[in-house]
Amino acid sequence: MQYKILIVEDETILREIVKDYLVNEGHEVIEAIDGEQALELFQEQDFHLIILDIMLPKVDGWAVCRRIRKTSNVPIIMLTARVDEDDTLLGFELGADDYVTKPYSPPILLARVKRLLENRYKINKPSNETLTKNGISVDFSSRTVKVDGNNINLTHTEFEILTYLMQNHGIVITREQLVQKVWGYDYNGDERTINTHIRNLRTKLGSKSKVITTIIRTGYKFEETV
Repeated sequence: MQYKILIVEDETILREIVKDYLVNEGHEVIEAIDGEQALELFQEQDFHLIILDIMLPKVDGWAVCRRIRKTSNVPIIMLTARVDEDDTLLGFELGADDYVTKPYSPPILLARVKRLLENRYKINKPSNETLTKNGISVDFSSRTVKVDGNNINLTHTEFEILTYLMQNHGIVITREQLVQKVWGYDYNGDERTINTHIRNLRTKLGSKSKVITTIIRTGYKFEETV
């Protein structure tokens, strides 16, 4: 399936290399060289995924991600030459779904892209499949979530975490299991990354936040009755 991907990167050579890999996979690629152009393109077109550098002219990647997340849950992969763990956490707090540190291998980035797209736009689920527990209702075909009948806007990663926990209600899910389910690769960073996504998810669940309980030094569990 062809997907439409926006690459926001001011380094021409790197942008062209990534574009070539994606085009060879059959995707349509749109390019932006700064944050201002990226936001303009986002307003004008619909994208399946955004690859977003942080250090951009005019408007940086943090601001671009923040503004996109006000209206969209499109998957976002952030790119950065900075290796500070706090920068990674900030990206996730703003709603990024994945984070790749430069320099990186284009095939590795491509694998991350493929994983996000496959998870985000699954076509093998029945169109009428829904899941409801504790006042939280999930529609898998539209990837919408309602809390007590009210829609909430989750990022791709938040949606995957919530549904995985709901589908395994009452079972303790380790952080390692969450990483494999959501990202599909070994996680080498601080466990605060998962904690950040869980915190964001709980905030959006509002009064239902307590359905996700923390199991100290292990992981998380979805409680059917709280």
